[in-house]
Amino acid sequence: MTSGSGHGMQASGAWRPPPPSAYVRIAGELRQRILGKQLAPHTLLPSERELSDQHGVSRMTARHALALLESEGYVYRKRPRGTFVAESRVSFHIGSFSDEITRMGKAPGAQVLWAERRHPTMSAQQAFGLGPDEWVHALQRLRFADDEPIAIETTYFPEALTPGLIDEDLQGSLWGVLRAKYDVTPLHSTATIESIVIDDASCAHLRIRPASAGLLLTRWSHDASGRCIEFARDVYRADRARFEVEADIPPPP
Repeated sequence: MTSGSGHGMQASGAWRPPPPSAYVRIAGELRQRILGKQLAPHTLLPSERELSDQHGVSRMTARHALALLESEGYVYRKRPRGTFVAESRVSFHIGSFSDEITRMGKAPGAQVLWAERRHPTMSAQQAFGLGPDEWVHALQRLRFADDEPIAIETTYFPEALTPGLIDEDLQGSLWGVLRAKYDVTPLHSTATIESIVIDDASCAHLRIRPASAGLLLTRWSHDASGRCIEFARDVYRADRARFEVEADIPPPP
């Protein structure tokens, strides 16, 4: 019995991946030109008709290539003008949003969506080691780089640690307020990062299309004693933010 030549199989029996679809190949070429700085931000890309003529494909295939790049955040569309190269993603380290944006030469900003004294959520209760009848200060802020909305931060602080916090000016660095008013210095942060679909209300605040992709950053910030002083759940636009993570590599067991 002879075996048929499987998809992607060579005569020797070695498996080779099938060639990429035409739209994936076209998107890959444009992506490399964007990443290689050959196409500057806000450069007008070739139209669907021009791409189809250049690559000998249908306009539908060219449309799929541009749609793929748009979903990845490399381009944006302005009808009827065309498709343009997007700004590079903002690179963050885990820590203060204000400090990170300032480090990049941009102006950080914040719009307070709400701020209140409340009982802790289960996650905040566990983070701070509080009982269900204790209180936290909770606030949600829309964060900007220059005038562009990048993230929505929902942040919790133990009330006993930050009396009167919600009466303070909350449009700047919260860590700055902790240091200046409460003599509390964040020294170490840990975080988890998950991919999510952003809810419609948050998409409206962030000025993006409904059901856009996002990054959920859950953070725990500690002081020098190891006490958790801040718990936060931050939603970032996936098309505008990325995170750089460094870690020491432990020796093998």
